Amino acid sequence: MDPIAIIIGVTCLIVGVVAGKLLFAGNTKKKLEEAEIEAKKMLADAQTSAEALKKEKLLEAKEKFVQLKAEHDKEILERNKKVAEAESRIRSQEQSLNSKSGNLDKQMKENEAIKENLTRQLEVVSQKKAELDRNQEEHVRRLEKIATLTADEARAQLIESLKQEAQTRALVIQQEIIDDAKQKATKEARKIIIQTIQRTAAEQAIENAVTVFNLETDEIKGQIIGREGRNIRAIEAATGVDLIVDDTPEAIILSSFDPLRREIARLSLQRLVTDGRIHPARIEEVVEKTRKQIEEQVMEIGERTVIELGIHGLHKELVRMVGRMRFRSSYGQNLLMHSRETANLCGIMAAELGLNPKLAKRAGLLHDIGKVPDEETELSHALLGAKLAEKYGEHPSVVNAIGAHHDEMEMAYVISPIIQACDAISGARPGARREIMQQYLQRIKDLENLALGYGGVEKAYAIQAGRELRVIVEAEKVTDAESDKLSFEIAQKIQTEMTYPGQIKVTVIREKRAVNVAR
Repeated sequence: MDPIAIIIGVTCLIVGVVAGKLLFAGNTKKKLEEAEIEAKKMLADAQTSAEALKKEKLLEAKEKFVQLKAEHDKEILERNKKVAEAESRIRSQEQSLNSKSGNLDKQMKENEAIKENLTRQLEVVSQKKAELDRNQEEHVRRLEKIATLTADEARAQLIESLKQEAQTRALVIQQEIIDDAKQKATKEARKIIIQTIQRTAAEQAIENAVTVFNLETDEIKGQIIGREGRNIRAIEAATGVDLIVDDTPEAIILSSFDPLRREIARLSLQRLVTDGRIHPARIEEVVEKTRKQIEEQVMEIGERTVIELGIHGLHKELVRMVGRMRFRSSYGQNLLMHSRETANLCGIMAAELGLNPKLAKRAGLLHDIGKVPDEETELSHALLGAKLAEKYGEHPSVVNAIGAHHDEMEMAYVISPIIQACDAISGARPGARREIMQQYLQRIKDLENLALGYGGVEKAYAIQAGRELRVIVEAEKVTDAESDKLSFEIAQKIQTEMTYPGQIKVTVIREKRAVNVAR
């Protein structure tokens, strides 16, 4: 909207307001005239101001136009400058392309010249090669004429001789490698076994076939026997243990080959004697409570053993069987102590060999679980243990190690021979197992008699507590080769016909003496 019209409108509005006020106030005509004069004056001032403002706006518009025109001219100049620069670059590129095109033509001409030169050289080489082939054929014909052999026959003879020489050298190198490997393997195996044994602390054999139950006075013996022996018969029937009441002061002997039954009988007797009420009904009640307590104790022993060895995820039935090992023995060696010792040995040996020590320790602990079954079977304890381990979801390598530790299964995993070796170490160490004197002497005698049964054997001695058998043969009847065969046959016969802990070394001694007397 035009600012002059706005000013004129505002002025008229002011004049109307002033005239209204004068009329409303009842002023005189004189005042009206003065007002008209003042209004005209104000209107003239407004028109003057409007003209001045219009001139000012026109000047501003002209200045703005000049400024925009200058900016437009500047932009046009910059665009013209850029266009000129682009044209300059294009001309430079055209010149460069023209120069490269000339160089390329020149290089193509040079390459054609080089190609022609190479072609000529190839022709010369081909001619020389053909000449060389002719000379070689002539040379081969002369050699065949001199050697009376064709080139193929000479080549075949040379290859055969080289082949035989290579085979001979390969056999020599192979034998050297095998001997060196055997020597190093034997040394390393001995080192690992010695380190394993040294790092394991073991207990001595302490189990017996009898348990002595101590009494405060001999008067309690009569209560235990009962009227006409009914109490002692009830105890033997409930526990499966023989009670021997003799003249031994303040003691009763509990006899049984089952340590678990002996323990149940001992705890039951202890409760009955402490309570003082000893009669058949009370005996059956106490024995049943004790049996349940022993079952809880078995589970607790198994869980504690598994935790101490760091074995996780074992089935509850296997944990219970581990606890039952505490009340089993083999040659006087506690079965649980033997299994724990074997597990520790296996873990250490597996770690030395870079194998999984946890898996080896697990197999070592479970390798004899077949000796504590809930039901008796015709299977050997190794095969039964493997069957139980497989039933309760053990790893196939653990199952194979359990079944193969007495060579009743084929060893399919690396840890299987480790379990077998550690089982032998635990059972064969001094003090591990115990035999009665008569059995020990009989085994020594059987060893010597077995060796004396062979022809040419002069003497036989079992030494080192039956762990080595030395056989002396007659030099006139047995040769050196036969002595080697005799040693092997005696070892095989001992292995198949005799039962013994650990291993037995068989040494055959053949001595040739030449005696003359100077007179």
